[in-house]
Amino acid sequence: MSTFFHILNGFKRVVFPNVCVCCGREHTEQERQICSFCLRDRFEDGNPQNVKVSSDSLLPDGIVIQHALWQFDKGGDLQNLLHQLKYERLTTVGRDLGRALGRRVLKHPFIVDLFDDHQLVIVPVPLHYLKYRYRGFNQAFKLAQGFQEVWEEIPICDIDDIVRIKNTRSQTGFSLEKRLKNLQKAFRVRNETLINNRLCVIIDDVFTTGATTFELADTLKEAGAGPVIILTVAQA
Repeated sequence: MSTFFHILNGFKRVVFPNVCVCCGREHTEQERQICSFCLRDRFEDGNPQNVKVSSDSLLPDGIVIQHALWQFDKGGDLQNLLHQLKYERLTTVGRDLGRALGRRVLKHPFIVDLFDDHQLVIVPVPLHYLKYRYRGFNQAFKLAQGFQEVWEEIPICDIDDIVRIKNTRSQTGFSLEKRLKNLQKAFRVRNETLINNRLCVIIDDVFTTGATTFELADTLKEAGAGPVIILTVAQA
């Protein structure tokens, strides 16, 4: 029987080869859509010096670290990957990217020290329920699931624990001031026990001006959270 399944799996790999959605090359990783080369070498490190703020933003009080895995490449492969995740429902891409983010954090000494010193909870940036119903999933939650595969002991907020109550349209082209105004009171914490005095690890796909994650962090702090870290796959 084991020989039969070995032959069957070999046949499946020939007929349906694993092809990287980024470079198009065949690879051997099962249940993954991005090859090891692309995850390791294709994109520019977003924080090669492991500083506490990888962007040019000034962090509000309570946010102790902002870290991005890679630099955003407008019109490039990374933008295409994130587009496939959000709009073509290739959710495995989200888990691949989340694992890559988790492995990169292992090399960031400031973050590792904070993780060792605090109780933690992962907070994927919530979607408004109308967007969730239309899309069928939250891309930030898929990233968080991949991240948790590396950091197995950290719980993830459930979809009902922290919700987005304000359905904002795309913020592209808006100034930071207008983005912040649009996002005021956009989130609500329904399960304060889960975040009480814990270090909250906010996870999202792209960090641009920080308006969304800053507003979420402010909501978490008002509800009793401890320090906040912002982690994203890319920063624009």
